[in-house]
Amino acid sequence: MATPLVVSDVAKSFTMHLRDGIRLPVVSAVSFSVKKGECVVLGGPSGVGKSSILKMLYGNYGVDAGQILIEHNGQLVDLASAAPRAVLEVRRDTLGYVSQFLRVVPRVSALDVVAEPLVARGVAQIEARERAADLLARLNLPKELWQLPPATFSGGEQQRVNIARGFITDHTVLLLDEPTASLDARNRAVVVEMIAAKKVAGVALLGIFHDEEVRDAVADRIIDVSAFSPRKVAA
Repeated sequence: MATPLVVSDVAKSFTMHLRDGIRLPVVSAVSFSVKKGECVVLGGPSGVGKSSILKMLYGNYGVDAGQILIEHNGQLVDLASAAPRAVLEVRRDTLGYVSQFLRVVPRVSALDVVAEPLVARGVAQIEARERAADLLARLNLPKELWQLPPATFSGGEQQRVNIARGFITDHTVLLLDEPTASLDARNRAVVVEMIAAKKVAGVALLGIFHDEEVRDAVADRIIDVSAFSPRKVAA
C-alpha cells in the first residue's frame, strides 16, 4: 500500500470534570494521509493540537469521531476503534513513536532500553544490543553511559536514548514528537540524516518540529493544524 496512514474526519475534545463537565474542543475534521518515503510535518502555533493528533494516532488518546487507518501486516486497522490488544500489536510491528520524554523501567541500562523493541519482536538479545550500541555511538552518547540507567542522564542524553529506541526498528510508520528539542547542532544533524535514511527505506513519517532548520531539512509537506482547530489560538 503506497499510503500506509490515512486520517479521516478525526475529532477530539476533553471533558473538564473539575469545571462542571465543560467540553473543551481540541481538533475537528482532521483529514490527511502520509505516503511511503514521505515526511509530513504538523505545523501551527503551540496549543493548536499537534501533539494531541500524534497521541490519537498512537492510541494514547481516544477519538471522538473519525478514522485512523494504518496498514498492518497486509490489512487495514482503524486505530480509532481497535481493541487495546490490536493497538499494542500495531505498535509492536508497524507504528513507532519518538516522544519528547523518555519513560523507562528504573535500573535498566541505556543499552537495553534501546534494544528492547527489537527483543520484543523476537530478535536475539546479542544482536539487538549490537544494533543498539551502533545507534548510541552514532548519536554520540559516551560509551561509559551505555550500562547506566538513563534516568540519571541529562535531558539531551535521555533524548538521544529515546531517539535510538524509536529508530532501531523497521516500523513502516514512525511518529516524531519534537525529537530534536533537547539536542545540540551536531546531534540534530545526525537525526536529520537518520530521518533521510528512513525515507529512503520507504517509511512514512509524521512529525512535529519547532526547529525551523530541522523542519525545512526533513519536511516534504507541512500541514497547518490551525485549519482543524475549532478554537482561535494565538501564535
